[in-house]
Amino acid sequence: MSLQKIKTVDQTIKNLADILGNLLVDGFHYLALFIIGGAIVWSAMFAFIGMVANGRASIEDILLLFIYLELGAMVGIYFKTTHMPIRFLVYVAVTALTRMLLGDIQANHEPGYGILLISGAILLLALATLVFRFGSSRFPSSVTSVDRAL
Repeated sequence: MSLQKIKTVDQTIKNLADILGNLLVDGFHYLALFIIGGAIVWSAMFAFIGMVANGRASIEDILLLFIYLELGAMVGIYFKTTHMPIRFLVYVAVTALTRMLLGDIQANHEPGYGILLISGAILLLALATLVFRFGSSRFPSSVTSVDRAL
């Protein structure tokens, strides 16, 4: 066999391995996204059923549903664009901290350092969102229709 034929066979094997590897990675990627999305829907459904069983929804319960909504939107955007919207993680963190702050205020009814710490963390995350938005508008990596909507 000539050297050229060996190189051709070698390149063909590498191409097949790349195709198979990409297929397996993409399959795992989509399966994991469906599982995460299903877990979000499942958790939100049981949280809502709990609210219905209680006969009321507190502000903490509503904020919990917003957290599920933001997580679902993040999975949906990642599914469509394969880009992780980091800002959505920050939004989830802000909502979770707000939920914790409201719970702390309702439970203690008195000012304390916990309120200042949580408020400071929310302010820090809001500033991080500002930095992310400035950075993405000033230094865009690639512009898609979903990026423009965000």
